[in-house]
Amino acid sequence: MTSPSTDPSRAAARSTRTLWPGRAGHTFVAVYTVLLIAFGVVPTGYAIYFAFTDNAGSFSGLSNFTTAVDDFRFVPAVEHVALYLLWWLVSLVVFVVGLALLLQRMAMKGVSKALRFLFYVPGALAGAAGVLVWLFVLDPTVSPVGFLLRALGFHSFGEVIAPGHLPILFTLIAFWTGAGGWIVVMYGALNNISADILEAARIDGAGALQTAWRIQIPMLRKWIVYMVILAFAGGTQLFVEPQLLSQASTGVAGRDYSLNQLAYDFAFQNNDVNTAAAVSVELLVVGLAVAGVFVARSGFFDAD
Repeated sequence: MTSPSTDPSRAAARSTRTLWPGRAGHTFVAVYTVLLIAFGVVPTGYAIYFAFTDNAGSFSGLSNFTTAVDDFRFVPAVEHVALYLLWWLVSLVVFVVGLALLLQRMAMKGVSKALRFLFYVPGALAGAAGVLVWLFVLDPTVSPVGFLLRALGFHSFGEVIAPGHLPILFTLIAFWTGAGGWIVVMYGALNNISADILEAARIDGAGALQTAWRIQIPMLRKWIVYMVILAFAGGTQLFVEPQLLSQASTGVAGRDYSLNQLAYDFAFQNNDVNTAAAVSVELLVVGLAVAGVFVARSGFFDAD
């Protein structure tokens, strides 16, 4: 009878594990790398190529960027996106961190799991489906909160989606669909804070607000920076919300409300793919620059 220690098959398995102990991790990273190259690096390189060439494929320098910036719709689109980002990022940081802290405080009462599930559910909807839900909610004649809209002085769908209201409405839609996942992430990060640190703060006389402000939020700094970077990148690509709202409201939002809509209009209405690519590259450069500033100023990669 062969003993386990001398079994050839087990010895071969141990040898394989010894030669490649992290094979599972390498497999996952390899799959991600392939997808990143196929759907990230290659399209980015393709866009950069079009941004610096003309219709004939010849190098055109910065002419496509100049054409995009000189378009009468470009500056208003930048203003729209900037105003939306201001509302979106501020509300995201304040409410996500606040709700995550509240969830942790409620964990001992047994309702945290149910609330985390409810927060996360809207994020399961695709972007277009979420906007369609909000088109129904924002119409005072059919909305389940129509009484609240009428109390605020809105009696028709057109009054609710007036151009001046759009940044706030887009922020509400984005928060409803995207904040739940971040609340769960922040809640998990809060649970990684050592209980000894929190207990020491309690012994020193710190209340809930002082503990949150002086200990928990500073220790969430890198997670908050990570959230802001991704939220900023996603916010600059505003497209689905104004596009569907424009179709549902006969052009109240406009086909060129955001930079992504403007790029879409250049490509498919003006048949100018090169200028559309230039707008996309501009968004990429802005996103990378902002991410670089946040990473450098926050010490994102510094060891704790």
